[in-house]
Amino acid sequence: MNDKDCVAFLQWALPKLHFRWEGFRRVRAQVCKRIHRRMQGLGLEGQGDYRQYLEGHADEWLKLDDLTRVTISRFYRDKAMFAFLEQEVLPELARRAGARGDRRLKALSLGCGSGEEPYTIALLWMLRIASQFWDLGLELDAIDADPHMLSRAKEARYEYGTVKNLPEELLQEGFVSREGLFELKPEFKRMVRFIQKDVRLELPAKTYDLVLCRNLVFTYYDEALQARLLDTISAVIKADGVLVIGIHEDLPKTMHDMQAWSDRLRIYRKPG
Repeated sequence: MNDKDCVAFLQWALPKLHFRWEGFRRVRAQVCKRIHRRMQGLGLEGQGDYRQYLEGHADEWLKLDDLTRVTISRFYRDKAMFAFLEQEVLPELARRAGARGDRRLKALSLGCGSGEEPYTIALLWMLRIASQFWDLGLELDAIDADPHMLSRAKEARYEYGTVKNLPEELLQEGFVSREGLFELKPEFKRMVRFIQKDVRLELPAKTYDLVLCRNLVFTYYDEALQARLLDTISAVIKADGVLVIGIHEDLPKTMHDMQAWSDRLRIYRKPG
């Protein structure tokens, strides 16, 4: 299946899964390769044949949903955003948690992939922030629907291209080099609890000071699903808590109570 055929197929299929074609335009190569391999495995010749197969096999839509997962990530992705979290957001949330008498600051990473985002938060907390709040711990939950990605996250072994954006101090103090890979030290691995969940179906039954939902819901899902999930996500954010979305994303054009802390960096507060 060539690129033109794959584009035509995705523009037909994605809306049926409540996805937005616009979100996949630049990253479609990864998805197209998976779909092509699936078609070969089924003995199908072209995208027209796969359409017919989908229309005759309802369970194949679940397989296609799995094939659409985009797994591109890296540590310290969007440097300005992580710098703002370190300098402004996390210290402010920590002060509020301390004032409430909380013993833990709670954070949630949605669509965590192979762990780069929550581990970045763990590194920032332990190496840059924790010394200012000696009586406060950080509780980090990270969810993803893909068990293979979660397995990689728990191993926490990465190629240089995945960690190269980290500040040198965090890279040197957070990792050991083994067999040409960068392995996260155990004390940082222990900080993150990985959970297999699909954000469309369920979130952990607790509330959080900080929720990161970057480059997932507000990139790939259609506006109706975005609006529904924003309500679901808002429900697990504490009053005065913070939501972070991708810097190229926008919240859906529906009524919501999020107030911009940094509109440029797409960081929002939930009113208290």
